[in-house]
Amino acid sequence: MKKKPTKKPNRPRHEEWTVKEHTEVLEFLFKVMPSKSRNAVKGILKRGQVVVNDKPTTQFDDKLKPGDFVQIRERVASASVKLKGVTILHEDDDVIVVDKESGLLSMGSKQERQMTAYKQLMDYVQSIHPKNRIFIVHRLDRDTSGVMIFARSKIVQQKLQKAWTEAVQERSYVALVEGVVSKGGTITSWLTEDRTFMMHSSPKPNHGQKAITHYKVMKSNRRFSLLKVNLDTGRKNQIRVHMQDLGHPIVGDKKYGSEVNTINRLGLHANAIKFKHPSSGKMMRFESETPASFTRGFK
Repeated sequence: MKKKPTKKPNRPRHEEWTVKEHTEVLEFLFKVMPSKSRNAVKGILKRGQVVVNDKPTTQFDDKLKPGDFVQIRERVASASVKLKGVTILHEDDDVIVVDKESGLLSMGSKQERQMTAYKQLMDYVQSIHPKNRIFIVHRLDRDTSGVMIFARSKIVQQKLQKAWTEAVQERSYVALVEGVVSKGGTITSWLTEDRTFMMHSSPKPNHGQKAITHYKVMKSNRRFSLLKVNLDTGRKNQIRVHMQDLGHPIVGDKKYGSEVNTINRLGLHANAIKFKHPSSGKMMRFESETPASFTRGFK
């Protein structure tokens, strides 16, 4: 089984082999790629990167015979898939980490089924291979921008969600709020949702889902304060409700008490997330730059 690397200008680099004996696809791949882990090899096959006699395959038990030609092709998304409002920060066999813009839904609703981060990323991975899928791990509100994690399989999604508290070491936001916040602190309350999908905060223990928000003052002037916010819990609209509780609603958040919108969007940005990778166990951190409109008024 002689390995014959080839290079062609302006095209993906392929690894190629000619089969010398009767075998099956996965067994053959294990032999010709001994430096890769078994899971990595399975991932290459699952993504449709394996091509036998110019035909892609994802079947581990497909038969190979002497003379068959096997290629490993680099992942290439279709040029027709244009991501709008979402930028990929990191991608591997288990997760895709993205930076979502304000105004884009995380995933579909009855009103919006097409232009969502989820739908666009699904189109992206399926342009690489039609059997590829993604799964949402957590959400950001439509008008909240910043870093999000998607899983490449149901198993990884469930693993991250079930161990979310242990896996996620940092989940920080930047919030532009109304008024002068003199010092940082922690807000703890219990949140419930009414029939109009409004979240309500209660100081009564066990009256809803417990929510804990920590905040620090980064900048402040006579009209606004820029806060660094960290979450112990990830409840729906948690920061928005807690800023209203604080008496300093997020700029542009009319739903939760804001009276001004000087930046023409919601003043909330998920700027960083640090988590333990579900397979390697390695700590990974991704950051998104704070929107310029948040800091313009402090110069």
